[in-house]
Amino acid sequence: MPSIRELALRIRDRRLTAEDLVEQCLDTIFRRDDEVNAFITILADEARERARRADRELAHNQDLGILHGIPLSIKDLIDMEGQPTTAASKIRVGHRATSDAPVLARLKASGVVVVGKCNLHEFAFGTTGEDSAFGPTRNPRAPRHMAGGSSSGSAASVAAGMAMASVGTDTGGSIRIPAAACGVVGLKPTLGELSTDGVVPLAPTLDHVGPLGLTVDDVTVVYRIMAGDHVTVKKDPQDGRVANHRHATARLGVPTRYFLDLLDTDVSRAFVDMLARLREAGCHIEEVNIPHADTIATTYRHTQLYEAFQCHRKMLETRGSDYSPEVYQRLAAGRALSEEDYLQTQRDRLVLRSEVDAVLEEVVALVLPTLAFPAPPLGSKRLVLGGQSSDLRSLSLRLTQLFNLTGHPAITLPCGTTPSGLPCATQLVGRRDKTAALLELASRYESVIGMTH
Repeated sequence: MPSIRELALRIRDRRLTAEDLVEQCLDTIFRRDDEVNAFITILADEARERARRADRELAHNQDLGILHGIPLSIKDLIDMEGQPTTAASKIRVGHRATSDAPVLARLKASGVVVVGKCNLHEFAFGTTGEDSAFGPTRNPRAPRHMAGGSSSGSAASVAAGMAMASVGTDTGGSIRIPAAACGVVGLKPTLGELSTDGVVPLAPTLDHVGPLGLTVDDVTVVYRIMAGDHVTVKKDPQDGRVANHRHATARLGVPTRYFLDLLDTDVSRAFVDMLARLREAGCHIEEVNIPHADTIATTYRHTQLYEAFQCHRKMLETRGSDYSPEVYQRLAAGRALSEEDYLQTQRDRLVLRSEVDAVLEEVVALVLPTLAFPAPPLGSKRLVLGGQSSDLRSLSLRLTQLFNLTGHPAITLPCGTTPSGLPCATQLVGRRDKTAALLELASRYESVIGMTH
């Protein structure tokens, strides 16, 4: 499938119209979404009208930038003026947004065409995409398997060709996990870099907004516009692609202890093969250590549960039966945590952040798998890895949740497939407030990481 940059050039060269491109996406939605269930709201009429307007504007030299006329989807946790924000929950029935979330307002100002709002795990509180008032999202590459969560519909819409990119949210891995499961690229920027105003909160000090796409450049374009930049169709020196330094080498760190302890055999094989390709490309790769890695799961769980309970406590008391049972149980679990527990957890969190900062003083980025296993069959609750049976949710978050705690930017890229064709993925993690540098690194090595045998 062509990149956003290539499509933008075709539209301006009159080889393609925005209307035709949007119609192609809508046709894919209407053909496949009964099976995939990526969307809660399909905005077909609105998208067609906006595409026609984009073609008229471009014909009169009113060029709003590279995304002008490009179809995108957004997670239905993000406010869009005049549309429901369901958060995939019965709790939100009847809600209608009165304004656009700032990140969406910036995308709209750049001329994007929103084709619909995507399905998700209810209130973004899950990693499978199954607990939704609108039914589970299915993996478009293997419909009997999960699409990951919570941004399941966003990842599935991109993987299936229903949108050229999407916007999701990430509280513990909710962009990167479904991107990995569906075989697309997903970015969690530095904490606080993109506004979460107009986004239904889950755990406010962990919540991030970020883009998903088919390539690093696609993700870079959407990220930059959400951050307030203007990106033109002609090559921009800041566009995240590295034409002049593609063969420059990098020093990368692999956190081995804890992070590589529980991996599916096929995921481990794909990761080892990918590291070999990086070395062949000139990268210097060394093992690194996060001394308090064994505290990650508890620190994350206590932070998320305490904050999520505070966000939902009134609704839990008055409308508890309207939540899906598993989401209700997880939200209610936060009731057991005291403010003192939470404050201690935040002290532990600062220790982890300083340890990741210290490691990243020695290397330019960390490299590790994104998801410890390929997308499991729908309905799975536990998995056996390393000879032990573990809760699926805990395993899903194992490799991603640290960087929500610490705020470091992280991007996931496909790195191959299992023998049965399910995607595997690699995660690159950069220095805080250096998201642009991480995107540059990912762009530099995208073809190496994504190479398959």
